[in-house]
Amino acid sequence: MARAKYQFLPDLSEDDIRLLDRVSDWIMAADEKYITKFSAFLDERQCLLCEKLMASVKYENYRLWGGYENAARRMLCVYPEYGEAESEDFPITAITLLYRKEDKITHRDILGCSLMGLRIKRDSVGDILVGEGKSAVFLRSSVAGEVTSALTKVGRAGVKLQEGYDGSIHIEQKTQEISGTVASMRADCILSLAARISREKSAQLIKNVGIEIDHMPKNSPKIPLEEGCTFSVRGYGKFKLLSVDGTTKKDRIHITLNKFV
Repeated sequence: MARAKYQFLPDLSEDDIRLLDRVSDWIMAADEKYITKFSAFLDERQCLLCEKLMASVKYENYRLWGGYENAARRMLCVYPEYGEAESEDFPITAITLLYRKEDKITHRDILGCSLMGLRIKRDSVGDILVGEGKSAVFLRSSVAGEVTSALTKVGRAGVKLQEGYDGSIHIEQKTQEISGTVASMRADCILSLAARISREKSAQLIKNVGIEIDHMPKNSPKIPLEEGCTFSVRGYGKFKLLSVDGTTKKDRIHITLNKFV
């Protein structure tokens, strides 16, 4: 019965349904009892599901925020009519880690070795920005004190912690451009070009492993991809369909992709 409520959203897991049920309850609580609710940190797929749910019920009193502009992992706030959700209202605390520039620290070092080592749950951790001599982590405020009092090392590097984030860490996403022609805009044709594999292997991969298109899993090789979408297949990487650049004399479609490296 619960799954039928969300038939406009295909390929939902049991976790997805629990999330959507919880958010549906929050919408009702905001409408009927003027209660404001905040979620834990949600990943990009979960954020997209929440946005689609809000659009389906035409509910506009919500905000997704991760502590800074363009965050990937964000919290959802559902609030009543005439309410607001300012950035400072979210229970998010940013912590900056300072260390020697010669100490190389990775995202995995901070998340896996340090935060998980403190038994901090994944949904209490937002984005982690790694820079040179400085990194920042966005946390649920309820666990921030535990981290600042206990975290003195990341890997072998000693760290000094400061509350807050000054916006000075700029993460540049490296990409590799791929261009070529495809017979159609079907997912298997475009993945074939992107991953440099045969169309037959591409189609089999999508059927067996699946393809994630704009964070939504699909298993049909025939599904069309649109300009601007991102897609990924486990083991082959993540890509963005940058542009559709016309057709050749033989009616093949020329496209340009970016591969995230």
